[in-house]
Amino acid sequence: IPFEGEPPRAVDAEVVENATVRSIPVRGAPVCGFAAFLDGRQESRLIAWVGPGVPLVVGTVSAGIQRRDGRRLRSWGRTLVERRIYGPLALVDAGRLRAACHPIPVADTLTGDDVAAQGLHPILLQERARQAVARHREVCEQRVAAQWCETQDAPLFIDGGIAASEALARSPVAIGVVKSHRTIYGGAEGMEAALSLGPAERTPVVRIAPRGRTPVFSWYLRLRDPAGRDAFWGLVRIEVAQDPAPGGRAELVSRWVLAEGAPIAAPDARWDRMAYGVRAVEQALGAVAQPAWRS
Repeated sequence: IPFEGEPPRAVDAEVVENATVRSIPVRGAPVCGFAAFLDGRQESRLIAWVGPGVPLVVGTVSAGIQRRDGRRLRSWGRTLVERRIYGPLALVDAGRLRAACHPIPVADTLTGDDVAAQGLHPILLQERARQAVARHREVCEQRVAAQWCETQDAPLFIDGGIAASEALARSPVAIGVVKSHRTIYGGAEGMEAALSLGPAERTPVVRIAPRGRTPVFSWYLRLRDPAGRDAFWGLVRIEVAQDPAPGGRAELVSRWVLAEGAPIAAPDARWDRMAYGVRAVEQALGAVAQPAWRS
């Protein structure tokens, strides 16, 4: 069952860079600026039905950092690997389930809004479980990233946004690089600007403040020539802490991100937007975070 996530949308954002154009060429050659890369991994599987239409899902999540050591990447700090059983606890004997699953923790997939849990569709319950696994992975990524930001002073390439964590959103070394674009910031004009970028061009910096998240500065950057491809080819969105000189910060970080386009992250299908260092993290996590049904 696919994880749908939030519906695609374009939202307004405040432009904070003094720019009169919609596309800005990144000046200067790409330069290696990142000391390390962070990513997470998740796997989930339906393992049982409890009664009619009540699914149980096992989810394994992991997060880790690969740090540059000369021309090699090596694991840094503690790699987190956590596993949970996910189910709608209002529809099962929660105590008996926890006892049966011990020592694996059991997580509830229902929320306070699910006042009519008895009427929820079984497929929706499975989607809720997969969403809960994704949230757990995000929390693990934030914990690992926070360890880096608390102890290191070198830039960290984070696969994904940083606004969900106040510690990351305020850190000068946390750089979030977003590859998916279900939400496009800047409204209709910003969307047209982002999708019209040429290679090594970026949009002006905007301030985004999603509800419940810490405000950050953000801009779109085109990594590769989209000619003959779809509008999102090679397009990423970068998030950094708010800075008194947004344009200068965007120029420098864009050069760092462009430098990570080689070598390409093939054979991953997302190689047009993925840094090679992030693929290295995913491969390392795949070696240490085997799901319960494979162990």
